[in-house]
Amino acid sequence: MTAEMPQSLPDGRPIPPMTGAERPMLESWLAYQRATLELKCAGLDDGQVRRASAEPSALTLLGLVQHLAEVERNWFQRVFARLDAPPVFEERTGYSLDAGRGLDEALTVWRHEIARGRELIAGHSLDDTGRIVDGPLTGTEVSLRWILVHLIEEYARHNGHADILRERIDGVTGT
Repeated sequence: MTAEMPQSLPDGRPIPPMTGAERPMLESWLAYQRATLELKCAGLDDGQVRRASAEPSALTLLGLVQHLAEVERNWFQRVFARLDAPPVFEERTGYSLDAGRGLDEALTVWRHEIARGRELIAGHSLDDTGRIVDGPLTGTEVSLRWILVHLIEEYARHNGHADILRERIDGVTGT
């Protein structure tokens, strides 16, 4: 008899399925990576998430949250749905910090962009396509599958940055 697999880790992050269909697996890995970013910011105050703690880099946890809100907006709204969606923050990368915006506001915006992306891809095939809207690959057709894989990679890379930032801020490791 096999023990039933838990649905989430003790820290609350969803456990991606070990077997099964491609779409739920991709979406669950993206959900896991998103939850990891949020966990990296948990329990910190606005001053801490603004701290560029891995010198000489100016990267901050708040900047990462804002950047990933822009990433969500870009790939799901601009590229996949082909919508004219201006940047959410002051500039398209999202890294610039506004003195009046704290973590709660940035997380609210980020969660909204995630929800909007989910709405836009609902009911679409992994083979449905969008077009890259700027940069060296402008006009290149990309599948929803490619976008999901790219976002998993983007979050995983930035979660590595978040690991270093968080450890330098207060010593927390292990997520």
